[in-house]
Amino acid sequence: MKEIQVRTPAKVNLTLDVVGKREDGYHSIESVFQAVSIFDVLTVTRKDTPGITLSSTNKYLPCNQKNIAYQAAELFLQKVHRRDGLHIHIEKHIPSQAGLGGGSSDGAAVLTALNSLLGCRMSIPQLCEIGAEVGADVPFFLEGGTVHVSGIGEILEPLPPLPVLSMVVAKGRAGVSTPEAYRRIDLLTDPVHPDTAGVIDAIRERNYPEAFSRCGNLFEAAMQLEEVAQIRKIMLEKGAKCALMTGSGSAVFGIFESGPIAQKCCNALHTVVPYAVTCKTLKHGIRIVSRS
Repeated sequence: MKEIQVRTPAKVNLTLDVVGKREDGYHSIESVFQAVSIFDVLTVTRKDTPGITLSSTNKYLPCNQKNIAYQAAELFLQKVHRRDGLHIHIEKHIPSQAGLGGGSSDGAAVLTALNSLLGCRMSIPQLCEIGAEVGADVPFFLEGGTVHVSGIGEILEPLPPLPVLSMVVAKGRAGVSTPEAYRRIDLLTDPVHPDTAGVIDAIRERNYPEAFSRCGNLFEAAMQLEEVAQIRKIMLEKGAKCALMTGSGSAVFGIFESGPIAQKCCNALHTVVPYAVTCKTLKHGIRIVSRS
């Protein structure tokens, strides 16, 4: 096999809480991750010459060792004691600095692609171990679906998958750096923490209205972005059952009763923000598109 192409999703956080800071400087979180149908497409090609090269449709994406896809490829090759030459091309559709996990998703996609391309036959748990060394959110994308995530993002507990739900994801012009978001979290005094346990219980009971009523994100209070508040207001006015910032921001997602209602909200958002798309909840993670 010379080339493989994979499609890798974005994620939203139905709930996201920071519950402590560890001695190593990392923050402990409690969250419910949900995969959604906004996809990057990665093509990994074997080269005759050693080394890793990278290209992207997004001119702002670093195409060097700073890119998590590059780091994932480098670590995977180290783990399997290989020195294959590789080229990785990223067709980018997941917005950056949005809290949608695009970088981590790309890293997980590379691990999935190389596992197949090089015939390594690693299990998902084995890939997750490598992924956790690349980035905290990488293991989730190897699983996908609906997952309770804890620790620094490496402890995964699959939940009953949500039904296919219509969603809108929108982002204003502001981007949020994850280190800055955590710095602001550390400055909060007596914050109101999201009810992650309540969301999990409601999902297990298939009581989705109850789950959506308990969704929350501590980063939303920490960042207090005007665009986030504006997007949420429009989503709720247009019928969203739940509207919330995802991750450390700055994207916002809304859950709707039907596709047509979601599309009407998306149309309204197009007049005020540069990015708004409809999507669906997913019960899976990365998918291989083609091999050659």
